[in-house]
Amino acid sequence: MSGRPSRRRRFSDEAFGPTLQQLMDELGVSYRSLAAKTKLSAGYLNHIVHGNRPVPTNDVIAGIAKALGIEPEHFREYRIRVITERLERLPDLVDRLYKRLSSE
Repeated sequence: MSGRPSRRRRFSDEAFGPTLQQLMDELGVSYRSLAAKTKLSAGYLNHIVHGNRPVPTNDVIAGIAKALGIEPEHFREYRIRVITERLERLPDLVDRLYKRLSSE
C-alpha cells in the first residue's frame, strides 16, 4: 500500500463496489495485491467491484477492510447488515421505527 488516503470519510455512502474501487485507487492497491492479502482471487475482487457478484458476507468484508487498513463499518452494506441483525432481536423497536417511518 502506498499510504493513507487523505481526508477519507469514516463511512461511505456509496455502494460496495465503487467504495472498494475508490479505496484501492486512493491507497494504490492492485487487485493482485489485495487478493494476496485476503486469500481471495483477483478475479473475484474484480467481479464484486463491478457488480457482477453479490456483495460478500460481512466476514469477507471484514477481511478486505483489514487488508486495506480500515474498519469494516466503512462499507454501507456491512452497517446495514449489522443494524438488521440487531433489529431482528428487538421486535418492539422494529414496530416503533416502522410506525414512525410510515407516518412521514
